[in-house]
This record gives sequence, C-alpha cells and structure tokens, in this order.
Amino acid sequence: MQAVNFILALLPILWLIIALSVLKMPGFKACVIALVIGAIIALAKFNLSVSNVGTAALEGALNALWPIILVIIAALFTYNLTLETKSMDSIKGMLSSVSMDQRVLMLIIGWGFGNFMEGMAGFGTAVAIPASILVGLGFDPIPTVVACLVVNSTPTAFGSVGVPTTTLAAVTGLNASTLAANTALIQALLMFLSPFFAMLILGKGFKGMKGVWGITLISSLAFVVPAFLAGTFIGPELPDIIGSICCMAVTILVARSMRKDPPEEFMTKKSDSMADLKGMTVGSAVKAWCPFILIFVFLILTSSLVPAIHDPLSSIASQITIYNGKGASPLGFTWINTPGIIIFIAAIIGGLVQGAKMSTQGKVFKATVVGNWKTIVTICSVLALAKIMTHSGMTGEIANVLVAATGTFFPLVSPLIGTIGAFVTGSGTSTTVLFGDLQRQTAISIGANPSWLAVANTMGAGIGKMISPQGIAIGTSAIAMAGAESEVLRSVFKYCLIYVIIGGLVCYFLPMLGLVG
Repeated sequence: MQAVNFILALLPILWLIIALSVLKMPGFKACVIALVIGAIIALAKFNLSVSNVGTAALEGALNALWPIILVIIAALFTYNLTLETKSMDSIKGMLSSVSMDQRVLMLIIGWGFGNFMEGMAGFGTAVAIPASILVGLGFDPIPTVVACLVVNSTPTAFGSVGVPTTTLAAVTGLNASTLAANTALIQALLMFLSPFFAMLILGKGFKGMKGVWGITLISSLAFVVPAFLAGTFIGPELPDIIGSICCMAVTILVARSMRKDPPEEFMTKKSDSMADLKGMTVGSAVKAWCPFILIFVFLILTSSLVPAIHDPLSSIASQITIYNGKGASPLGFTWINTPGIIIFIAAIIGGLVQGAKMSTQGKVFKATVVGNWKTIVTICSVLALAKIMTHSGMTGEIANVLVAATGTFFPLVSPLIGTIGAFVTGSGTSTTVLFGDLQRQTAISIGANPSWLAVANTMGAGIGKMISPQGIAIGTSAIAMAGAESEVLRSVFKYCLIYVIIGGLVCYFLPMLGLVG
C-alpha cells in the first residue's frame, strides 16, 4: 500500500518532468494538467473532499498572487519602465564601459547583483532582473537564464534578509545562529563553484573560461568569503547582502584593470540604443539607475535591519484561513512591507524622476501584466498543486519513503528531499516549512546532527529552484520567451543533478571532519 501511495504521490511531479522535458509542452499547460492530476489523486486516494481540494488550491493560488507574482510583476515593471524612459540605454552604456566581455558582465550582474537581489528581496527578483538586463545587453537568452537559475541556487538560504533560515529556526526550534553558521559551511563549496558554472554555461563549454579564470576566481571568493564570515559570526540576515556588495565592488575593480579585448563570440555588441557616455554626468547616471537605487534603499530601510520602520509596516497584515480541512493554518498577507510593494513604490518614484507620467506608467504596468499572463497561470497552478500535495499528505509520503529506504545513509539524500520540495513549491521558505522538521526528526532517529540535516534541506531547496516550473516561468518571462520552459528545463536539469550529488556528498562526509556545529 505504501509503495502504491508513493507512486501516486509522485505522479504530478513525474508528469511535469515528462511534459516539460520530453513532450516540450509550454509550462502553463503542463502545470494546469499537473494540478488536475494532483487534485484527482488527492480525491481518489488521499481522502480529501472536493471542498478540501478546492480550498487547498485556492490557498495556493492566493499565495502565488501575493507575494510571489506581485514581486515578479514589480520587478518586470521596473525593467520595462526603464526601457520606456530610455534609461536602460544609459545603463547598458555604463555596464559595457566596465567591460565589453559578456562573461565579466555575467559575474557583475548575474552573480553579484543577482545575489544582492536574492539577499534583499528574493521571490524571483534575483533571476528576473539580472536576466532581463543581460538579455537587454544582447546576451543569448536561453544560456543567460540558465546561468542565472544556477547562480541563484546558492544564496537562497540567506535570501529575503535571511527569511528561509529564520523560518527554519522557528519550525524546528533550533538556534538561528547555529543554523546560519552550518548553512554557511554546507553551502560554501557550491557557492564557490557557481560562477564557474555560469561561465561554462555562457560559453557553452570550457572555452567560456579562457581568459577569465582569474577574475572568476576573485569574484567567487569576493562573495563566498564575506558571506561565510557573516553567516558564521553575524547571523542569517546579512550574508547575501554583504557578500554581493563586496563581490560587485571587487569584480568591477578587477574588470577595469583587464585591458585585453575578449574573443569576438563573447564581445558585448554595441547597439544603437546604448547611450554615449561622453556627455554623461554623475547626476544623469544616478537618474538612470534611480529605480534600482531606490529599490536597494527602500528594501534596506523596511527590512528587519531597521526595526523602527520594519515593525510598524509589517504589522499591517492579515491572517486568513482558507483551507477548510484538517491541519489548516492561516495564510499571512503582509500588505505594505512585502518586496513586491516596496519595489513598485521605488519603481514609480524612479519613473517620475526619469520623466514618466503616471499615465505612461499605467500603460507599462498593463502591458507587463498582459504580457505575462502565462507566467501567472503557471505559478498559480504550481502553488495550488503544492498546497493540495501538502494538505493531502502526498508530499510527506514521498519524503517518508525516501527516509525509510536510506536509513543511516539518509544524509546522502537529505538535500534531495529539499530539492523535491522546491521543485513542487518553487520556494526555499515553503520547502523549509514542508520538510525542515522532518529532517530534524530523521537526524535524531539516525543519530545525526539535527541542525546539519535541517540546513541540508535548505541547501536542497535552493538547488531545486533551478528546475522549479515556477522559477523557470519567472526566467522565461524575464527574457520575453514564455513557452520556452521545456528548453530551459532540459538545459538546467544536468546542473541540478550535479549540485544534488555534490550537496549529498558534502552533507554526508563533512561531519566526519568535525567541523559541524
């Protein structure tokens, strides 16, 4: 019976893999069908009523709309507004003045700035904004979004000012500082490797590394070392932010000293839309970057780092119970202090500074929403499926069978549990809620370190975001290629597999060295 339940619980996931990678079905269609499959199985085999399934799906869809889709639309609106005001032309010109080498720009924007956006906002911004900027600079869209997805796998645990790790502490009852230190340790190797993988992806092989080994190494260490120290000695809130600021500063300085032109295939093409920098002043440069500067400032001011602003704004929230079955808990909606709203406010003010009237901004907003309806359908379907699988026990069934099958070797597959969770939910925080305490309990039962397996789950969640239909939909939407989800999945899947294997080996063997707290 357990084997049958396990197979049935896996069916929606297997369908998504087959539909996206084999049948090459557009993501929004595949995810709607997966939702129907999951609903039928929950009704027929996992004892949910029609009402339970309906309210579980509604809970997932509303959770998708607020805050996830909100932040995606906000990020894309910001980018589209800079296109409308022509500020992106100036930004492109400034970036190309740092380096004409696409690989160097990937390090600055995809790796450094992407990690910064993950640390500040999360919820897809770390893929959407860097990918859209890079493609706007003439990068090949598919390798670019694949590289951004791979890079975004490692900062997840400390994303959104440390929310996944602080949530893990709340779910498991484990000390947040210990979890942060262990997260910094377990993630260190994959963090270090991520920019190298980005170079390989962008260059379609090892030729992508020719001439940039040095700056890639420096850029990697410039993020990893500060992030590791911050996670070990400060806590979960700042590693991504500190690491990314150091990384961008160091990478830009090193890039300025590189005088040799890159090979033609990696040369950033100067387009007619790129602004001439000869007449650009500091004021005009700040004006061009204004929305992104304001996003940074506003996210810092409204984060937990500034309690005087954060706490009153965060109190403007609602708790609404939507699911009507056993184990229901209220769904929280923070109405002002959520990344999507903060980004919208920054973008609107930045747009006004750049001369965009409110009527113009309204048109850009409408075009952004209409142009991304497939992404909205995809993410709502995935989150609805995730809630059905969670409330019915399907997700727990998958995890329990893996635990029973592996015994004391469970640490080898511990990150895989998190990967599966993130594939379904698309969220490091949601995966933490799903499986965080399961990992802690399993660690106790096999005599392992509970904190270590708990953070292995978070590491796996970041890896799983690479192949999450939700994450891929965000990426394809950002590069204006909705419908290319299957191509992205096929490209990124092998890197996900590599990361799962490395993560499992690190999780299993590192405690033997006596380094785990």
